Amino acid sequence: MTTRAEYCVIACAEAWRGDGEVLASPMGLVPSFGARLAKRTFSPDLLLTDGEAMLVGLDGTVEGWLPYRRHLTMVTGGRRHVMMGASQIDRYGNQNISCIGDWERPSRQLLGVRGAPVNTLNNPVSYWVPRHSPRVFVERVDMVSGVGYDRARAAGPSASRFHRLPRVVSDLGVFDFDGPGHVMRLASVHPGVTVEEVRAATGFELAVGEEAPFTREPTAEELRLIREVIDPKGLREREVRG
Repeated sequence: MTTRAEYCVIACAEAWRGDGEVLASPMGLVPSFGARLAKRTFSPDLLLTDGEAMLVGLDGTVEGWLPYRRHLTMVTGGRRHVMMGASQIDRYGNQNISCIGDWERPSRQLLGVRGAPVNTLNNPVSYWVPRHSPRVFVERVDMVSGVGYDRARAAGPSASRFHRLPRVVSDLGVFDFDGPGHVMRLASVHPGVTVEEVRAATGFELAVGEEAPFTREPTAEELRLIREVIDPKGLREREVRG
């Protein structure tokens, strides 16, 4: 029986389908497992990184250093697809990893903006949220770190030309921005999850098509790779509750 965590790994892997020879920069356990699965199966040309400064092999071991200057060249040239986390994300894909509360007096300091603006304006960016809730999927983010479709559009061609947010994966389902005006749309729910549960856990009105399919089933070989090769210790189950 496929677990919820394994559906999440499959959904994350699908983010890199068809990307070709680009840097796959996953941030978090499940995205890392997804990137490795994608490279072992349907996206063999991916270059795996640890999300920061190292090129890594299929088993996650370090193979080489990625100099920052080379990293920036690939980012600004669009040759990277990062899967970041999100402390908050809104219907247009604006992401916050900086602070919670008013900027003048935030109630909680987080990571900071980091490279989110450059990432979102120069290369594809997807997101991974291990705990889907109205506190994360919000009507309006407290601070914009990663740029969403509405702000990129308002800023003009210099911001929107290479801006693309392929997908958001959470422990409840998969989302894209193919709703009216590039709003977030429910693309699939993980088996065992209902559309009503997703809506109840989302702090804004979510675009939903006539039918919300289930996230695809892994093949027998993909399950074997996840369980025996990529994550034999079962760390995925600690990040995603069944």
